[in-house]
Amino acid sequence: MTDEEAIRDVIARYNQFGDSGRFDQLLELFADDATMTVDGTAYDDPAAIRGLFETAAGPRPEHVRHFTSTHVIDVDGNTASVRCYFQVLTSHGLDHWGRYRDSLVRSGARWLFAHREVRVDGVTPGGWADQRMQHRHDAP
Repeated sequence: MTDEEAIRDVIARYNQFGDSGRFDQLLELFADDATMTVDGTAYDDPAAIRGLFETAAGPRPEHVRHFTSTHVIDVDGNTASVRCYFQVLTSHGLDHWGRYRDSLVRSGARWLFAHREVRVDGVTPGGWADQRMQHRHDAP
């Protein structure tokens, strides 16, 4: 498997594990000192990243499915940078969409996220992400 295919596999596993609530497996895709940034808010360790997923506010739709496309992968030795688009479908249709910007590091035979940046470009009004974002902005 090429480095590029291994990196696409990490991104696919992240989406499948997150969509199905398998957070232990999802966190295994991150380096121990990884950071995840979502719309400017940083989560700086595995516990904080886990909390991001476990405490998602708002109603949970029956199905959540992340899809990625247009992967641009630049490998430089034991590091890689990746940019791609995502869209999220729920049981109610298209919910939100945006961009991932990732830095990955090679750890043995595996690639791991060192930093994952999530930028939401748009949401369906009244959808799951829209309600979660409103809840986050309404919190004291």
